[in-house]
Amino acid sequence: MGVRTVKTFIIGALARANAPLTALALSLLATPSYAGWQEVAHPADVARLQALPQIRDEAIADAQRGEGLGDRNAIPRVLEPQGRAVPASVLVGNWRCRQMKLGRMSSYMVYDSWFRCNVRPFRDGLLLQKMNGTQRFVGFLYPDRGGWIYVGASSARGEPYHNYSGASPALGAQVTPDDQIGLLTGIGDNHMRLEIPAIQESLLDVVEFAR
Repeated sequence: MGVRTVKTFIIGALARANAPLTALALSLLATPSYAGWQEVAHPADVARLQALPQIRDEAIADAQRGEGLGDRNAIPRVLEPQGRAVPASVLVGNWRCRQMKLGRMSSYMVYDSWFRCNVRPFRDGLLLQKMNGTQRFVGFLYPDRGGWIYVGASSARGEPYHNYSGASPALGAQVTPDDQIGLLTGIGDNHMRLEIPAIQESLLDVVEFAR
């Protein structure tokens, strides 16, 4: 997928998510290694991100059909607001974060507990990290019109943090099932969501950030 095709996809995906397409003004100069997410992400992950609008709709429909665990009202509260651009200066720092899983193994699962997340400068880019809890993740954030693309990997408590491999990110992959890609947007003042489509346990993982 060429750069023009990738940018066309991002514009369409963000428009379908009702996110503004205002270019972010950044004081961030990426090194060649992190010049752009499309240079890092595996084509299968690009396809997963491209399918985010359809995956989101299916996951929400699944959550509405069945019984799940946790605060069901949190789902529309996090997913319905219009996405907005978040400047890098606002991203950086400590956040409270919690996860919800929609579709597939369970109609929905909204976790009550909040954990520690952090965004910090790293290697001339921005690194997002969930610091504690049973499920952790870490990855880089890449600015792209109206949002941030997250490329990272999940790990379980007690394991070392995993690096994004880009080798075999499809669902059920035997080599790197923990590879992740997602879209991070603002949904209010000091309030954000990260949508990670088609992961191992759910159709859609959503991480809510607040502070």
